[in-house]
Amino acid sequence: ELHLAPELITKDDYGRLAEFDALFIRETTGVNHHTYRLARRAVAKNLVAIDDPESILKCTNKVFLAELLHKHRVLIPRTVIVHRANADLLPDSLGFPCIVKQPDSSFSQGVHKVENALELRERVDKMLERSDLIIAQEFLPTSFDWRVGILDRQPLFVSKYFMASHHWQIIKRNAAGAKTGDGDVETIPVDEAPPRLLKTALKAANLIGDGLYGVDIKQCRGKYYIIEINDNPNIDAGYEDRALGDELYRKVMEVFLRRLDNRWLTGVPR
Repeated sequence: ELHLAPELITKDDYGRLAEFDALFIRETTGVNHHTYRLARRAVAKNLVAIDDPESILKCTNKVFLAELLHKHRVLIPRTVIVHRANADLLPDSLGFPCIVKQPDSSFSQGVHKVENALELRERVDKMLERSDLIIAQEFLPTSFDWRVGILDRQPLFVSKYFMASHHWQIIKRNAAGAKTGDGDVETIPVDEAPPRLLKTALKAANLIGDGLYGVDIKQCRGKYYIIEINDNPNIDAGYEDRALGDELYRKVMEVFLRRLDNRWLTGVPR
């Protein structure tokens, strides 16, 4: 409808990027991953790119995110950046239960709830074998997490992700890491969302950039706590698009079209 001609590509099309005007990554991103290499090449070739490499760098590093949000006084759960020298102080700092996360965790993987000092010590030791720094946070029990989808510094969708049955996360996995269940999703119109929720989400996302982000928020004790900011959030038919339907996808494509028009108007070379 907008006269854009999409073509599905894979990591094997890295050498073809210069043939295109824009790159839209719809795959879980990572710095040590082909998505980051594709994003960097796209920007170098002056393509319109979502996700851009800077957003990937910032969002996939939870240590960076924790420091960034703290610096700008965005409310987050009590958080400790953990290394071998301070790991023994965590019980006094956070109490139990608490949450420990790998810096590059995603989709509920690399995120663990620990109930006591022995379990904490074993989990932290194991995680610090992979990374010099990890994240520990206080546990905020809620029946659902808010997610505010933001694109081009504007709210795009607002969803509630409910916890999986008899579990503390929205996705339940077995010991091998395979998904065994997930919670329901409820999406509401943006104009029906609590204004303070939207304000909090926008403040956090604007610290990253003007790309496509999913801001995860817990509502607890009458306050909104940022849990994380995801680049490349899920937008799945029947879930995040329940409020807007096809209009959601049109809004996304309109951002690409506007940025492409601006690129030509400003004379940015190919």
